This record gives sequence, C-alpha cells and structure tokens, in this order.
Amino acid sequence: MFLLIAGVALTIWNYLRIGLVADSSWWWVLSPFLGAMAWWAWADATGYTKRKQMEKMDKKKQERIDKQREALGLKGKRRSR
Repeated sequence: MFLLIAGVALTIWNYLRIGLVADSSWWWVLSPFLGAMAWWAWADATGYTKRKQMEKMDKKKQERIDKQREALGLKGKRRSR
C-alpha cells in the first residue's frame, strides 16, 4: 500500500511540476508502481496473502469463541474430571 501511495504522490507532483520531482524522469516517478506489482506477484506466488487472511479469520473465530464462553460463564474456570 505504501508503494501505491508513493507512486500516486510522485505522479501528481511530477505532473504538476512541484518540488524536486518536477525534473525527474517518468521512469523514476512510476517505479513505485512496478515495485507494488512485484510485491503482489511475490505475495500471491508464495502464499503470503492467503496465510495472512487465514490468520485474520482464525483470530476472529477465536475472539467469537472467547466471547461466547465468557457470556456463558465458562471463561477462566477449569473443568473438574
């Protein structure tokens, strides 16, 4: 996400000829977009994106379970066998 924000900012600055970016080559200005594409390709190819999504779902699931246990008064108590 950082690379996309940087790319948009650099593109706007170069288009409007603001600051140090005004005299920069378009290749340098558009390079954050290439970096973002490379990042997404790597993240999808290695399963990083799916793994993070699964971790997020597992965390939400565990929070729901804990909330229900607390509502039932089972949180913190040990079962006697």
